[in-house]
Amino acid sequence: MLASAVRNLSRRSFSTSKAVSAQQLTVRDALNAALDEEMERDEKVFLLGEEVAQYDGAYKVSRGLWKKYGDKRVIDTPITEMGFAGIAVGAAMAGLRPVCEFMTFNFSMQAIDQVINSAAKTFYMSAGTVNVPIVFRGPNGAAAGVAAQHSQCFGAWYSHCPGLKVVSPYDSEDAKGLLKAAIRDPDPVVVLENEMLYGVGYPVSDQVLDKNFVLPIGKAKIMRPGKHITIVTHSKSVETALQAANELAGKGIEAEVINLRSLRPLDSETIFKSVQKTHHLVTVEQGWPQSGIGSEICARIMEHETFFHLDAPIWRVTGVDVPMPYAKTLEAAALPQVPDVVTAVNKVLGVK
Repeated sequence: MLASAVRNLSRRSFSTSKAVSAQQLTVRDALNAALDEEMERDEKVFLLGEEVAQYDGAYKVSRGLWKKYGDKRVIDTPITEMGFAGIAVGAAMAGLRPVCEFMTFNFSMQAIDQVINSAAKTFYMSAGTVNVPIVFRGPNGAAAGVAAQHSQCFGAWYSHCPGLKVVSPYDSEDAKGLLKAAIRDPDPVVVLENEMLYGVGYPVSDQVLDKNFVLPIGKAKIMRPGKHITIVTHSKSVETALQAANELAGKGIEAEVINLRSLRPLDSETIFKSVQKTHHLVTVEQGWPQSGIGSEICARIMEHETFFHLDAPIWRVTGVDVPMPYAKTLEAAALPQVPDVVTAVNKVLGVK
């Protein structure tokens, strides 16, 4: 019980929300609230996917929605991602606002033609006459013990494609505000959640609990201010970066941690301003290194005046460039850990 209390306190220290009288809200409940509030607000919004209705969702994100809104607005589908993603895209073209849940984004590979060729490109190919207001959402990236075919991050995959917006929430504030923004958006939005965060509670303010709370897509959040080095990250890796920043602070190194929140559009300005202040940059992500989010950030720094503010090369901390191993020890070795981030910061700063 004492260990559990210590863990909860340590998690509290990661949030920048006002902790005074803050309520705890799990990421799962934040997503559920966002879906409920938007379905109540707009009758055109509906949810479809595998086990989302009578079973309350594979991860219980849609708990209670089928009982409240019925079969027409919370729809169980067969196990055929290309089929129900196509139905959802067609519904969006016809003026509805579908939320298409993938049980995991690894399964979205079955539907990637619908996501890219049908959803992302139609507004352009129709000369702006056909909007596709659709949300593709579900767990992304590494879970635990599910091996190579169920553990990859699609952040770089989908943020590569013009016509899509891509968000990657970390905590409960992100999850609620970004999902609501995605549902209201006139264009296709990919919402990359993280299975390992669903049951984690974070303190939230009354503002976050309000039905009108929406976060802007394309705006990052500074989770922890600092002056010596900038750490840019997203999703579960925000937690890793914050833990590393806490450890570094004990050694007198103040790291500024930026939670990207949105991968496309990417908030370059927030990164530029931070790096111009700290003169050092480390990126952290669970995805693979080649053509990753960190690679894109490196390129944008190189192509911008901010490059001349760097006092050392940028360092990327990523998942290892291999398919995810099944063994627990190897799985941990394949993902960025706190010591990896601390080591990267020390190397960039020249600390021995």
